[in-house]
Amino acid sequence: MAHSIYDTNTQIRDRAVLVSLVTEEVKRSGINPELSLQELVSLAETAGVEVLDVVTQNRDVPDSRWLIGKGKVEELRISIDSTHANTAIFDHDLSGAQVRNLEQYLDVKIIDRTQLILDIFAQRAKTREGIIQVELAQLSYLLPRLSGHGKNLSRLGGGIGTRGPGESKLEMDRRHIRGRIGDLKKQLEAVIKHRKLYRGRRQKSGAIQIALVGYTNAGKSTLLKQLTSADVYIENQLFATLDPTSRTLELPGGSEVILTDTVGFIQNLPHDLVAAFRATLEEANEADLILHVVDASSPMRDEQMAVVDSILEELGAAEKPQLILFNKVDICTKEQLEMLPSGQGYLKISALNPADLLTLKEVIKDRLSGGILTFRIPPEDGNAMAMLYRVGDVLGQQNEENDMIYKVQVHKPDYEKWGHMLHPYLVRD
Repeated sequence: MAHSIYDTNTQIRDRAVLVSLVTEEVKRSGINPELSLQELVSLAETAGVEVLDVVTQNRDVPDSRWLIGKGKVEELRISIDSTHANTAIFDHDLSGAQVRNLEQYLDVKIIDRTQLILDIFAQRAKTREGIIQVELAQLSYLLPRLSGHGKNLSRLGGGIGTRGPGESKLEMDRRHIRGRIGDLKKQLEAVIKHRKLYRGRRQKSGAIQIALVGYTNAGKSTLLKQLTSADVYIENQLFATLDPTSRTLELPGGSEVILTDTVGFIQNLPHDLVAAFRATLEEANEADLILHVVDASSPMRDEQMAVVDSILEELGAAEKPQLILFNKVDICTKEQLEMLPSGQGYLKISALNPADLLTLKEVIKDRLSGGILTFRIPPEDGNAMAMLYRVGDVLGQQNEENDMIYKVQVHKPDYEKWGHMLHPYLVRD
């Protein structure tokens, strides 16, 4: 039996039955089982898997031996036999023992949700940092489960669960894998140090930073491309882009900001991934403004927004200034449009509509603006005059009683960083 997405000899595609278990703990956690299963289908298709059937079970607690009940395992076996599936994908994390038991009974490859997501990330990572982060997450996930994945890891031909580190590395003993994890952590520390230096230079230069965050496939990369003409990969798939991309965005009036696209979020995002990609996700933490991009056409819009808010809180970025962009309004139904919140802090757009993009740029400029302030500066204080141009746009100046009077449209983030140096010269009404 072939057990890979594409067998090297016969080019047989992975054919899978999906399995979902809804427990009382899942219900209490706030995780939406329907959304989670829907995403599992999309994740499987993104990984190149043909989904043949779905098996679901409601149960108070997971079964320690099989996760699902013994009767449901038998139902799963019948489904696998009737559909000629060669893989079973579970919408839950499995222990090594559960994988071993299921493999022995079903004689197919067993994959859980985390392993599937890690596999997709392994396909998507392109930069050195992204590749290191994915391998680190995969090895950290596999280390405690080696005893259960022996059969999976010995299979040749690739496929879900075998990309990234590769079979040879995954078959190393625990000591060697721990050593590899140590090496990867050192490499990642060096990359993170470089990122921090780059970030520090950006901050020192006074560059305003904006982060695009949102649920995967909400349209962040499309928005980045349309706003900045960035050469980024865009596809209607989950996690179409993985590595962060920063580009310069010119706002009305000529001022420039740094706009960064981050990895898309997803419900029940694996902990190993949140930890491994913390350095990347911290772009949101360093931002002066967060643009939360929402797929307004999604029937799970509110649940997806809640997931993003939860991850931002975990990252410590929940209190950052935020503008919520309801994207894809061009494909929304009339009822969906009527249900969208409106007012300050919300904007309805289509990333493909030039007029909407112009409006967005104006709103960003207004959100970053701290208003027009007046400063009285002695002509001999050249440092203070130079600082005016760092914290905003000088709109006008005039002489008055041997001092220079400046009207300045201040940029809120820059004024918060440097404005204390100008406080003695601020003209208060």
